[in-house]
Amino acid sequence: MSTSAPVPQRSRLFARNTVLNLVGLGLPMVVALVTIPHVIAGLGTERFGILTVAWVVIGYFNLFDLGFGRALTKLVAERLGSRDEEVPALFWTAILLMFGLGVAGAGVLYLVTPWLVQGVLRIPPELQGEAVRSFHLLALSLPWVISTAGLLGTLEANQSFGLVNALRVPMGIFNYVAPLFVLPFSSSLVPVVALLAASRVVSWAGHLAGCLHALPVLRGRVAVDWGRARALARFGGWMTVSNAVSPLMTNLDRFFIGSLISMAAVAYYVTPYELVVKLVVVPNALMAVLFPAFSATFLRDRAETAALFGRGFRAIFIALFPVTLVMITLAHEGMSLWLGEEFARQSSPVLRWLAAGVFVNCLAQVPFAFLQGVGRPDITGKLHLVELPLYAMAIWVLAGRFGIEGVAIAWLLRVSLDAAALFVTARRFIPSGRESFRNASILVGAALASFALGAVQGALLGKAAFLTVALGCFVLVAWRHILVPSERAYVQQLRIVPTTR
Repeated sequence: MSTSAPVPQRSRLFARNTVLNLVGLGLPMVVALVTIPHVIAGLGTERFGILTVAWVVIGYFNLFDLGFGRALTKLVAERLGSRDEEVPALFWTAILLMFGLGVAGAGVLYLVTPWLVQGVLRIPPELQGEAVRSFHLLALSLPWVISTAGLLGTLEANQSFGLVNALRVPMGIFNYVAPLFVLPFSSSLVPVVALLAASRVVSWAGHLAGCLHALPVLRGRVAVDWGRARALARFGGWMTVSNAVSPLMTNLDRFFIGSLISMAAVAYYVTPYELVVKLVVVPNALMAVLFPAFSATFLRDRAETAALFGRGFRAIFIALFPVTLVMITLAHEGMSLWLGEEFARQSSPVLRWLAAGVFVNCLAQVPFAFLQGVGRPDITGKLHLVELPLYAMAIWVLAGRFGIEGVAIAWLLRVSLDAAALFVTARRFIPSGRESFRNASILVGAALASFALGAVQGALLGKAAFLTVALGCFVLVAWRHILVPSERAYVQQLRIVPTTR
């Protein structure tokens, strides 16, 4: 994706906000790397597996926001600076409705918990009572979790990323540290989950205060405007489809593993997944900035939207390719150092497949955010509906033949299909033409080939030599052929590389 236009001043703001997001999302991940081994040791492998599944369930029940959170971000971003008087009605309508929807979701989760614990998941009988109580506590936190998404979206629409990350860092760190406060007194999941659920209420209060501070216009009358609710629902309808299907596809793997194999196998699968999925911090940080920008620029200047699209793709590719290559090449050594040889034997093959899949999925976040930002969530929703049965079938077949490694292969196949479809569809809306998309597909193909070579390296010395050569070539290619002239000039201004004469 290339454009020869100079980097606009707006892009400097986007770069700053993206860095803030990376810090805000990255610091808790560093804490997680330190704390997770202690949490596994304290809770035990099966309890840790239940905890990860519990968070998957609460994440999936976020679908009860009916797409209002993302719709609120889009509509507020379009109105700020031109139609500010419409923002309070949009905001309060969305937040109050999202809280009410969260109450409904909490009721449903509370009722289906016994069925989930006893009928769907293979939780040992001696842990079922503990799991039910933990799920019930999480259900009580759901209204706060769902409405916090709307508060966060409002701050993002206003580009208030300094405030967003001032809230995100302490809450994110607490999420991983909280179990350590409980373990000296109890190895039960219940007090751990109670502490985490309470933190969600504190987070909600902090985000609400942040919105009122950043946007004083919101301090007026609190009311629901049904006309605004219809506008939110029109955009959020297809968003709900994605919100329902996308998390299901993201987390279907561990439910199949728990049902077909064991909860211990869930831990062997989820632990490398939780490690490699931290790479998503990069597109998440960038897309939080670009999503409202896509919405704000598409109607007035599609060339600027196209430039933002290309810049997002290049930034993610350059940031994640070297990290992913190192992770795949040194998968066994890294897992062994982190969690021991037995865990490495079970999990390192899974990590390699998942790392390649996460890389592809991260690149796909650009067209995904673009299509939703320009008002076409119907496309992503329909795509997810098509993918879901194919993915479930692939997991069933490959899990039966290859165990948890087969599940990881199915995940890679699913995200690759998803990425290809998203890029092909987004091309229809981008005026930069077919050549830039063709170049992007060549880059992705070369990256996957490099990952395959890294995965088959044997001795540690050979792996070190391979990485030295591969990463050296990548730096040259990135500088000469991936970055566009305006971006090379910008990097030189930062004095990251010497200016050529």
